[in-house]
Amino acid sequence: MWVEIFCGLIIYRMFRGFFRDDDVLDVETSDSRALFSVANRLEKLYRGKVYVGLRIPDADTGSRQNIDMVLVTKGEAVVISVMNLSGFVSVNADGSWLCEGGSKHRAERLIDPVVETKRRASILESYLEQRGVALTEGYLSCKVVLPHPKLSNIHSSYFPSEVITYDQWVQLKPEPKSMFSGWMKGAFCGGKKEMQESIHQKLNFILGTAPMWDRLELKGNKYALGEFLEFKGKREDIQALKTIKRSKVSRLVIQKTSMFGLAPSTLQVLYSPRDYRSEGASASEWKEVTVRSSTEVLFQPENSTKVRKFKVSSVVSLCLTA
Repeated sequence: MWVEIFCGLIIYRMFRGFFRDDDVLDVETSDSRALFSVANRLEKLYRGKVYVGLRIPDADTGSRQNIDMVLVTKGEAVVISVMNLSGFVSVNADGSWLCEGGSKHRAERLIDPVVETKRRASILESYLEQRGVALTEGYLSCKVVLPHPKLSNIHSSYFPSEVITYDQWVQLKPEPKSMFSGWMKGAFCGGKKEMQESIHQKLNFILGTAPMWDRLELKGNKYALGEFLEFKGKREDIQALKTIKRSKVSRLVIQKTSMFGLAPSTLQVLYSPRDYRSEGASASEWKEVTVRSSTEVLFQPENSTKVRKFKVSSVVSLCLTA
């Protein structure tokens, strides 16, 4: 009996290892998942547009600064940092945070996230001015969101007003004054409605064309931000995909065509030509190619030196920045 059980476990692990996509399981996507979860909820609550994974040029350092997201609504813009922390968080006298007992199983000290977010907001404001948009006082503000349900904050009163704890996050309501009332302060000062609408349109255009990370969506509601490098696979598949370049394509999605049969399993790759019009490319402009499901996408996640390989069968969509 024990021999049969042992053999069964071996067979189960062999089959599991054969069908498992190790690349997908190897990627820690919880932070990215939290990022997009926060973005989606904010768009629904405030009927605005959220730009995720921005890489704004910093004229002072000559480098690009990462901004988690910017929420744009009529009359305001908010730079938001998402801290997917778990465990116990306390605020030190110098404003830094100490996170203990979290998923990383070690104490982690963080430079004051509010100060860092304000610094990035200042860089964004300078970038907007360089592109011809001068925001009125109070138009741009900052928030730090702590969305992890397993976060316990010690002396929460020590947190600045810009910090939204998990308990506050789950209680947000669609009404503008429910939680983020401070965001509206000064938004309409010294300007006419037409001027505010003009700024709103320009702001959406600039952020929509600003540098940002490529976004890879994987099966299982997983996301990764980083840089798409290239496709790998059979020569005929790579030849079919040669037109998919970031200079020409903004987004591609993967659709299943066949799973079984004599021919190798294939997948349809639908891709949208890059279009800088506000309405984007129409459905009729989408094109498609068919490739083997074994074709791979080479992708380098942000803050990682390791290039990851994903089979197209594990990919839902890929957004490419210009």
